[in-house]
Amino acid sequence: MTAYPDAPRLDIVDMIHGQPVADPYRWLEDAASPQAKEWSAAQDELLTAHRRSWSSRTPFRDSVARLLTAGTVSSPTRVAGQLFYSRRDAGQEHASFWVIRADSTRRLLIDPMAIDPTGHTVLDFATPSPDGRYVAYGISANGSEESVIHVLDVESGALVEAPIDRAWFTNLAWVPGEEAFYYVRHLPRDSMPDGTGYLYRRVYLHRLGDHPDTDRLVAGEDAGPGRYFTVGISTDRRWLTVTDKQGTDPRNNIHVADLDAVDPELELVQKEADDAFTHVEIHDGRAYVLTNRSAPRWRLCVTTPDRLGYADWRDLIAEDPDAVLADYAILDAPELPRKLLLVARTRHAVSELTVHDLGTGELLETIALPGVGTVGQLRTGPGQHSEAWFTYTDFATRPTVYRFDGRDRSVDVWARPPGAPVPDGITAKQVTYTSGDGTPVRMFLITNRDTPPGPHPTVLYGYGGFNVGWSPHFSSEIAAWVAAGGVWAVANLRGGGEEGEQWHRAGMLANKQNVFDDFRAAAQWLADQGITTPDRLCVAGGSNGGLLVGAAVTQFPELFNAAICGAPLLDMIRYEKFGLGMTWSGEYGTVSDAEQFGWLLAYSPYHRVVEETEYPHVLFTVFDGDSRVDPLHARKMAAALQHATSSRRPVLIRREADVGHAERAVTNSIELVADELGFAANATGLDLDEED
Repeated sequence: MTAYPDAPRLDIVDMIHGQPVADPYRWLEDAASPQAKEWSAAQDELLTAHRRSWSSRTPFRDSVARLLTAGTVSSPTRVAGQLFYSRRDAGQEHASFWVIRADSTRRLLIDPMAIDPTGHTVLDFATPSPDGRYVAYGISANGSEESVIHVLDVESGALVEAPIDRAWFTNLAWVPGEEAFYYVRHLPRDSMPDGTGYLYRRVYLHRLGDHPDTDRLVAGEDAGPGRYFTVGISTDRRWLTVTDKQGTDPRNNIHVADLDAVDPELELVQKEADDAFTHVEIHDGRAYVLTNRSAPRWRLCVTTPDRLGYADWRDLIAEDPDAVLADYAILDAPELPRKLLLVARTRHAVSELTVHDLGTGELLETIALPGVGTVGQLRTGPGQHSEAWFTYTDFATRPTVYRFDGRDRSVDVWARPPGAPVPDGITAKQVTYTSGDGTPVRMFLITNRDTPPGPHPTVLYGYGGFNVGWSPHFSSEIAAWVAAGGVWAVANLRGGGEEGEQWHRAGMLANKQNVFDDFRAAAQWLADQGITTPDRLCVAGGSNGGLLVGAAVTQFPELFNAAICGAPLLDMIRYEKFGLGMTWSGEYGTVSDAEQFGWLLAYSPYHRVVEETEYPHVLFTVFDGDSRVDPLHARKMAAALQHATSSRRPVLIRREADVGHAERAVTNSIELVADELGFAANATGLDLDEED
């Protein structure tokens, strides 16, 4: 048996809605306490000791390094005859932001490594002004995602004013013809007695050169904690749109203001009570309304900006009963023989791309894609355009940028990612299995073409939440595992967005257990089909997917031998008290409501740990700079499992400083993935020595 660091169990019991809830490891919530520091240091030593036995870690590290250090390139945005895009060349730690000028010369604008050579600073966003003179961009450090806005003069490369802080999860929209932009900024943290000012967001109008504290408040003056805002403005500068929603709730308010009016006011055109999510884009005198209202797989409607009431919406692209409408791009440049609409859908998580008449929505043609994969965001830019760009990727193809030319409807490659080629022989297929209640669920199986019949060491990955769809995409981690002879499975669980809003709602709130049942059925199916066996299966997931893995560990540990649980939510009784937890109550429920408390307690992994249970190998991965999911969840769960398990399989926790929930330097990613694959290979019997 593994000797674990000492972790005292305290007699802490809360009475919640008349029910006792024990919390013996609450002392691990305070990472800065001497006791928690000592415990964490001992856990570091334990991980180091076990890591030495992962014989496949070094060759996996080498394989992943070759794959991850290859470069990336994004689709460009055309602004005033210039193309703005991001690019990471092979060997670079972070992507930089570039411009291709009208004379075809290429120029570097923003390099995070030049700003901070340690690699701890990331570029969160970059938004060019409509005239191409400026770029407003946000950077954040140490994984905080707490963006600081800077404004760069494109011609000179110089910063034009002092930075604007408190732009965590901001949205920014330049005002055409003016040196000004609308943006979202939260209140100072200490403006609230409990230090939660970061949860109170407001919309402001900033004019270049003004001090941000004098910026005009536009919306959100009375908004409570956890409200998110999005702002947009029409290219003719007349119409301002502001949307807001509570946290990650699947419904929003939409306000629109006519800026040409004598006294412009934001008028409500959709309210949260309508229980729908809608985006409004006003372009060339027409309002395009992308909505799931009365259309769970989404539709695109049109109306005029002055008649935005629901009764005036007219379908331009109707809902498809089997495919989710994901994105669109307007091509209406004067030189086009016909104004066009480019439409991206996903059918059971696989992308389709079609061309339509902009006026009527008539289908003109379907664009042949390179394979069974995913089309990234369709990009044009402000104003009228004849071209659109998009990325394409699948499990065997790195994201490649394509250009669609509306003049002749041709498609060509605009940019390929620089660096090492993808390993040959990666294949993928989509299968359908049946969940416990009879619901059909789809899953991708990724293997090597030369892999013989199973069973094989297998990783089963899932997410299942927040309407996030998991589509085919290139992953260095998957490629390295499959090249070594393993199988990787991705289950498209309820709670995700693969089948539209109904699929999402079938896996949230009172229905959250459906997600875990779908995952259980996937693990069982993989064994029943001879693809793997329980002793050769590792389950994996991060963030909401970490909650999924935690639920799997505590509900059906007999179906797998190992679990990788990344940045997880695990104490679902106290999750609202930390990080961004309170903004997720629309997805999970709130403890303050007796019924919802019952849902949460029923599956909360931390509260379902049972002593003398043979738990699998478990690796928790957490990040000290994580501003979304506090690492306390993994600390408490690790202590609980280490105390309770009766198996010889270790429960380990890997923590990392100076990174957060999302972007990180390539070097950090290499070490993380090497640990995950080394752990999984050791637990599932995948042999990979340094000669392979």
